[in-house]
Amino acid sequence: MAPPLLPPSVPLAAPVTVPADSSLWDRVSNWVSENKAVVYTIAGVAVVVTTAGAVYYIRSGSDSKDTANRPSKKERRKRKQAEREAEAEAEKAAAAAAQPTEAGPSQPKAATVEGADELPEITEETVQRLSELERKEYAAKLKEAGNKAYGAKDFPHAIELYSKAILCKPDPVYYSNRAACYNASSQWDKVVEDTTAAINLDPEYIKALNRRANAYDHLGKYSEALLDFTASCIIDGFKNQQSAEAVERLLKKFAESRAKEIMTDKAIRLPSSTFVGNYLQSFRNKGRPAGLEDSVQLSEDTGKGQLQIGLQALENRTSPSYESAAAAFDKALELNDLGEYEAFAYNMRGTFRCLRGKHVEALEDLTRSIELDPAMTQSYIKRASMNLELGAPDIAEKDFESALAQNAEDPDIYYHRAQLHFIKSEFAEAAKDYQKSIDLDRDFIYSHIQLGVTQYKMGSIASSMATFRRCMKNFEKTPDVYNYYGELLLDQGKYQDAIDKFDTAIELEKETKPMCMNVLPLINKSLALFQWNQDFAEAEKLCEKALIIDPECDIAVATMAQLLLQQGKVTEALKYFERAAELARTEGELVNALSYAEATRTQIQVQEKYPKLASKLSGMSGPPMR
Repeated sequence: MAPPLLPPSVPLAAPVTVPADSSLWDRVSNWVSENKAVVYTIAGVAVVVTTAGAVYYIRSGSDSKDTANRPSKKERRKRKQAEREAEAEAEKAAAAAAQPTEAGPSQPKAATVEGADELPEITEETVQRLSELERKEYAAKLKEAGNKAYGAKDFPHAIELYSKAILCKPDPVYYSNRAACYNASSQWDKVVEDTTAAINLDPEYIKALNRRANAYDHLGKYSEALLDFTASCIIDGFKNQQSAEAVERLLKKFAESRAKEIMTDKAIRLPSSTFVGNYLQSFRNKGRPAGLEDSVQLSEDTGKGQLQIGLQALENRTSPSYESAAAAFDKALELNDLGEYEAFAYNMRGTFRCLRGKHVEALEDLTRSIELDPAMTQSYIKRASMNLELGAPDIAEKDFESALAQNAEDPDIYYHRAQLHFIKSEFAEAAKDYQKSIDLDRDFIYSHIQLGVTQYKMGSIASSMATFRRCMKNFEKTPDVYNYYGELLLDQGKYQDAIDKFDTAIELEKETKPMCMNVLPLINKSLALFQWNQDFAEAEKLCEKALIIDPECDIAVATMAQLLLQQGKVTEALKYFERAAELARTEGELVNALSYAEATRTQIQVQEKYPKLASKLSGMSGPPMR
């Protein structure tokens, strides 16, 4: 298949060099923003994928397109101002509601004293001698005085007054107000203590939940903070934009913190065979360098012999064989008697270091390869792809220019430069480069496929469909043609036609590559069945089959998690998100995987800790998303 065309925001995979299927992964993890249709759903809460991970919102009967359109900065400012005004009104209402009441409709007069200073000394002992009505009246007066002290920023005095009010009447508002004083002086442990007391008295007290979440955030307890903010969002129906944004921010913060810990001890390994194979075949097969063919007898104790062993292993296209190839390329450079093959050896070791996510070392190898043999254009191309992945498109462009200066007739340069244009949404320029690549070599199928995809992105649907029809005629035994064509048909909602193409791709994969089958057509068909008629059972079977063939295929893992979430099988889905984290290749991929996992785990905790909220979610959720 062709290499990826992933937008920078796509999680669990890096742009350009990651050989995952781009449009497939868009549908798995970016459906809301790209297709405006499907979202991850957990017990009625939609998890919208973003660059930071996931944010929640309640599903409703409204068109999901609305949820994907982020308001402008001006609109957000207006909204936040409105929220502040509404919160101020709510605080007034809450304060009024917190005033004590007698049995019956009439309200008691606001105490028989003029101020808190005129109240008798309030201690645990003296409170015992007060009547219930006196306690309520004194508590209200003390709380009112505490509010005034808080407004004057006399926090120690406000704490003293709220503490006395609590002695008179343990009330969630009083605890929350005292927590606000501790918050002002950054006494986060005491904020947690008081807000917890308030929440124990009123489990749906939003202000206390938000205050405790903020305190947990400052204490570095991101999971706890995330749980409180999520519960707060659910209680108020996701109306508070700040709380929703806090969920997203905390997911990112938690994931980044955890990812750094994990990456310290994480074993470096290659990604799935699907991943590796798709990247390697994005370069035209030029055959082995002369002198490294199987017919040449080379000792395995030499660098040249290890290069030969590595190239032999690559041809098997399995995970073990790719690991063997990587080890052989490492060994070849250790032995270091490579002669004319030294630049090639650095190129291959740099390639596999890149696939392992060891970017610094990979860049060093590719740079060394260029120094040894400036005419080896593939080293420029790979270094350009890495620089683009690392967020340096300007450097990538210079590498392509250098490669063209060496050989302006190399079709691989134009093909991969088109990827750079595509990732920057420069579709017209991408189409030109794909066409140039075709003009130089019409037999490389992926240039044709990517041209068709680019035409589709440009809105030239008829041209795109015509390109794929020509591909099916000229490359009728190539499964990737049918797989990509099926994806475009699926995007148009032509489900049966798409499934027919995926079936053809699956059969051709079995015929042409029985020992190293590409599992992406299986995953695509799974998604098509899910989107078309919610056939979860068959969709799961296809994903399971894909994972039997390629257990480390991250896209299959993510798709299975999606299917399980849509069925409300949250605990099972969590296992797959955790598996995705295990498969993450780089820290960036790990951050996104952990964001998904933590979002899912939080929803489980919400349902366990707040069973009433779980039932509330069920009532608020709308019809299944398509």
